[in-house]
Amino acid sequence: MTSPVADRGPTLLIMQRVAVVGSGGAGKSTFARALGVSTGLPVIHLDEHYWKPGWVEPSRVEWRIIQEARLTGDRWIVDGNYGSTLDVRLSRVDTVIILARRPSVCVAQALRRQLSNRGRAVQAPGCPERIDPKFLRWIWRYPRDSRPRLDAAIHDHGQHARVIELASRKDIDEFLRANG
Repeated sequence: MTSPVADRGPTLLIMQRVAVVGSGGAGKSTFARALGVSTGLPVIHLDEHYWKPGWVEPSRVEWRIIQEARLTGDRWIVDGNYGSTLDVRLSRVDTVIILARRPSVCVAQALRRQLSNRGRAVQAPGCPERIDPKFLRWIWRYPRDSRPRLDAAIHDHGQHARVIELASRKDIDEFLRANG
């Protein structure tokens, strides 16, 4: 006898504390919102809490305190990278979802967002979108420069967690369908 979920694709997962990570432009915030709707888990978008008006960054200590305060509950989805504080999130998660889209897709999506929202604050209050070549370069180099650090952080702080890698729009859609 097969379970009803087996006919719908990937297995239904029980998730309570989820970190969504991956390159800029991979669709982390959009994915986290959709997963939040389907699971009923509250969503924490790190960009909204990191950036102060005018794209001002908090100190490292302040940023760690902000995250620790946001992640005190038993149920949440948090999206964002912020490598220097991955340990805060990874030590508390039961599931890590890595959006591992191709760099060309991520750069195109980020550039589209920057152009279509130029001058409007969509990621964080008081931080209007702008064309940012440095950010686009970081996205392009993410698989080589940042992904190894993510993998090391998962190894060091998130070994207890289930790790799911979604590399395509099809993978993302199937995951959301199965876990909705």
